[in-house]
Order: sequence, then C-alpha cells, then structure tokens
Amino acid sequence: MRNILRKVAIHNLGCKVNSYEAESMELMLSEAGYEIVPFDENILADVYIINTCSVTNIADRKSRQMLHKAKKMNPEAVVIAAGCYVQADEDGVKKDDAVDIVLGNNVKINIVDMKSNKRPIAVMIDNNVGNNSHVGLQDAYISYEIIVEGGLTRIMALYKDKDMSQVGPIRSSRHYFLDYALESDAIYSHFGWSSYAENDIKSLGVNNINGLTNESAYWRDKAIRAPHNVFTSSSKLYAAANKFGYSVESNNWQLLTYSPSAINFNGNCGDTGCSNGVEVANSINIVYSNSQSSQSVYDSDKATYLRSMNNLKHVDKISGEQYSYKNIIIERVTNKTLDSYGRQDLDTVGTGDGFYITNGYARTIKWEKSSRKSKTKYKYSDGTEVVVNDGNTFIQIIPVYAEVTLS
Repeated sequence: MRNILRKVAIHNLGCKVNSYEAESMELMLSEAGYEIVPFDENILADVYIINTCSVTNIADRKSRQMLHKAKKMNPEAVVIAAGCYVQADEDGVKKDDAVDIVLGNNVKINIVDMKSNKRPIAVMIDNNVGNNSHVGLQDAYISYEIIVEGGLTRIMALYKDKDMSQVGPIRSSRHYFLDYALESDAIYSHFGWSSYAENDIKSLGVNNINGLTNESAYWRDKAIRAPHNVFTSSSKLYAAANKFGYSVESNNWQLLTYSPSAINFNGNCGDTGCSNGVEVANSINIVYSNSQSSQSVYDSDKATYLRSMNNLKHVDKISGEQYSYKNIIIERVTNKTLDSYGRQDLDTVGTGDGFYITNGYARTIKWEKSSRKSKTKYKYSDGTEVVVNDGNTFIQIIPVYAEVTLS
C-alpha cells in the first residue's frame, strides 16, 4: 500500500453542474500538489473520484459501473463516490465494497441559478456621480469598470435571477461595452449612446432598451441633477424586452465557471515568498488616469473585497453599505483616442494579461477573445481555465499603461 496518495483520476457523469464541480475538484487538488491523471485503465491512480448522476435509472447504473471499474483498475486505490447518486442512495453506496469514501452533493452555486435560463440584463451605470450615488450594484453578479473619455470610467452591471427594484443612475452607451454584454447574451440597457455605439448596436443587432426612445422603462429622480438622475428596475426592463419581442430566455448566458468549494491560493505562498504566478493581494489600487482610481481592501472576516473610488468608500445610496466583491478580474487592453471629445476605442478582441484575485491573493492570468460576440476566456499560464469562487465578480478592464499595485 502506498503511503502517499498523489495521483488522482476524476470521472464525471451527468449534467453541466456536475461538470463544473469536477473542474473545481481538479483545480483544488492540483493546487494542493496532487497530479491529475486521466481516468484510463492504462494509468494507475492512487485516488479515483466518481462524480455520479442520478437523473435516471440508467444514470444510477452507470454510476455504479464506474465505481466498480475504478476499484478494478487499481484495487489498492481509494475510490470516492460523490454527487447526486450518493445523495439519492447514500446508505446503499456506503454498503458498496468498491467505495471507500462517500461525499454527498450538498454544495451548490449561490451567486446565480445555474439551472435557470433567464436572460441577463446588462445595465450601463454612470460613474461620474461621486461615491454614494449608486443604487443596486451589489445585486449584480458581474460588474465591469472600463475607461471612457476624460480619463473617467463607466460601469456596466449584469443582473440575472434578481428582482432589482432600483438600479442606477443609468448613462449612455460606449461601443466597446457591447462586446461584454454580447458575450453573456444580455439584453442591453442604456440611456443614450455615442455615435460609435449607435452604429454598432444597429449593425450587431443588439437587443437594447434605450431610454431616449423608450422612457417608460426608466424614471428620473427630480431631486438629483440631470443627467445623473435616471433609474430603472428589472420589472420595467423585462416588460420593455417583452414589448419589443426580445427573448427573455437564454442558454448561452454563462461567462464564468463557478466553484462550489472555496478556491484559495495561499498554498502557493510561504516564508520565502509565492510561486506559480501568485502574490499577496490584501489591497489593490488601480490608477486609470489622473481623474479616476479604484481601491479594494480584503475583509478577512467576510472573505470579500470592500471597494472604494478615488480613496473614498463606494457605498450604496439607499442601504448605506459599502460595495463588496468576492472575485476581482483585472484585464489589460490597449486603447486609443478616437475624436476631439476624447472618446476611446479598446482592443477587446485578441489576447492580454491580467490577474484573478480572491481571498487575499492574486494569480496572473491570460485572457483571450476571438470576436466581439465570443466569450472571453480566462486561463492560467499552464492553459487551465480560471474557475472563480462562488460570489459576485468585478471585472476591471484597464489600459495597458494603468498602474496596478498589489500589497
């Protein structure tokens, strides 16, 4: 019998959620120092994990077959049964001589409903309004911050399976934001547009709700100075989408893969420093320009990052709570000025560098996007997909020259 279990083979059965869980297992085991090997009769593993399915009787039978196959491939190996079949018949699985360890399927993704096909809505948010003027950003499952003219930034927030009673203030479109709305197959909400955005919305066939021509989907708070006083809600936006004949369902909405179990990079750091592209990130400072910067500070008690802008706390106007995020993705892109107004263009298609930041640590990543409508893929230097922690994600698309300080 081996004293050290190092080679692990994982075999996945069933639905897409099971697939995400299997990917998460691989990532965590790999980061813990285990070697992931194929589930193959010609390659002996020390541990076999069968992520089972129980959607039909056939799936039950297939799960049992794979458990027995694993034990037959290496009788000395540890065979672990996980997933839905275990949950359905845990007592029966425990009696199976082929199984050494039983793990139930009681960990689920919370940030979004993975089984829901509700189509997301991408909402353009004014970011030139101070640090306590935003409403409803905490409910977004993904938010983007991207530079616009004047060295300022604008935010685009994506919502799904959330009943947001108020979000805003809403602002006009910039054409490169469309690339990130399209990759999540989102209905696009904005109030006005640049000429570049207007042309692209029409040429790309973007399902959009423009407040300039569809005022019923928005309202103004007259106590706030225009144009920073436009707000909307999920009910108004979905009602408008139905009015225009847009589909409010999507099977192509998911951008990120979420882990049902915690992802931590602290195992890559020790007394002599960090390895594998990892560094400590308890504090993140990003300088977009002389006019705009953002700060994020890790709250170890809540295991989230508390956000500030220009060194002032970024708080919700109604709740008074500081905005917080579980994951931060930094993506470097090249940009250029298009006109005398200072409007920008970004190279959103191509490849570049960045960071995935969570739980007090950052790890270097590569991003790649093959077309304006295709999904951005985030990968580590070894080519493996970036799987993120279950929670909301703030994606900061920054110019290549922007200063980023991690500490």
